[in-house]
Amino acid sequence: MNRMTRIAITIAAAGTPAIVAAQSGAPPAASQNPSPMVEETRAHERLASRELPGAHRSFPGPQGKSVEVWIPDGVRPTDDLGLVIHFLGAAWLPEYAASRLQTKTAVAVVNLGAGSGIYDRAYSDPAAFDSLLAGVTREVSASVGSAAHFHRVTLVGFSAGHGAVRAILREPRHFARVDAVLLLDGMHTSYVPEGTVLEKGGTLDPHNLDAFVRFAQAAMRGEKRFLVTHSEIFPGTFASTTETADYLLRTLGLRRTPVLRWGPRGMQQLSEVHAGGFELLGFAGNTAPDHIDQFQGMPEFLERLSR
Repeated sequence: MNRMTRIAITIAAAGTPAIVAAQSGAPPAASQNPSPMVEETRAHERLASRELPGAHRSFPGPQGKSVEVWIPDGVRPTDDLGLVIHFLGAAWLPEYAASRLQTKTAVAVVNLGAGSGIYDRAYSDPAAFDSLLAGVTREVSASVGSAAHFHRVTLVGFSAGHGAVRAILREPRHFARVDAVLLLDGMHTSYVPEGTVLEKGGTLDPHNLDAFVRFAQAAMRGEKRFLVTHSEIFPGTFASTTETADYLLRTLGLRRTPVLRWGPRGMQQLSEVHAGGFELLGFAGNTAPDHIDQFQGMPEFLERLSR
């Protein structure tokens, strides 16, 4: 999404992301601004940053930005490790989420900047993901003292981080290598014509959604695991996660089931879809804290994906 308004996520000093709005030069139908709404119904609970036992290593990734790697404590050379690669967000939270899993799981975290376009461009060359996997394998092997092998590779994209996930999945080799995908309020695309919302006769550009459709189809067949979560935030100048979720479901021939239940961090779930290894969960809220709730809920969502 390099020609449209982007939601940028910055990492605050305490490690909690906060939404900021950034506009491109393209003439929008309506500016994307932070929601003026304030609601006090949901708790918006926040996990505290924590240091976990294990080894922390890093290596240069795309654009010279460091890839942060965490290897859990107690890993033996003979262990078959899982690997979670997370795009966009403070590293301690994906590390904590992985520490709750039943199998030993290493974590790599990539932060490149604002907008999904920067993540998409960074991994549009298939060699970039090859390099990422090689770097993580090298660092984990050095920490463990033996060649590491990852029996399960999971990609997680929060908000704009989904751009890296879709770019990686476009390459058939990488599509086959990835076992599971978790998208946290991060599946966007452009309107066609650009900036023309659905109400005004616009449609969704399927280019940025095709890879997710194929992965969802594979999950429905039981070949993959795919979990999508979304809020009700409406950016205005590009498609919301609700609109792209609806497109995905229409393409797959699936329908939502209405529900009303509490989710992680005080979230309120409104709908769900289950088909084989594919799940989609819709949550209430169109404010900045509702967006951050999705990232904060990663421990529960990752655990659900890994069952």
